[in-house]
Amino acid sequence: MTAERDLQRLLASMEPVLRPGTFVFAVVPNGAEDLAPEATVREEEGLTVVLPRERADALGLSYDYVAAWITLRVHSALDAVGLTSAVSSALAAAGMSCNVIAGYHHDHLLVPAERGDEAVRLLRELSRGV
Repeated sequence: MTAERDLQRLLASMEPVLRPGTFVFAVVPNGAEDLAPEATVREEEGLTVVLPRERADALGLSYDYVAAWITLRVHSALDAVGLTSAVSSALAAAGMSCNVIAGYHHDHLLVPAERGDEAVRLLRELSRGV
């Protein structure tokens, strides 16, 4: 499957899907990759991990942001221009925070857990409005 670069086609076919469960961001010491996180970002202050809330609780990790995870099912090219801006702007207009993680095939959005369904609805409206 070829990665899509055209913004209009990306928006029209993004198919947002809400993953079950809630996810959190936590910081652990570098070298703690054995936590089996869903995503990681290495920073000077430590390794930021995104993992299911239940796993963070079981490991005794502290966190302050509980998120719903939305995957945009369109195969977006890593050099596509405008998709992140369009989806984050639509959510920002509704007063919703949005943390974006880009994977090789898809973009992933982490939004406040209690607003996950609303975020999917807004993204579907954005998709249909193209």
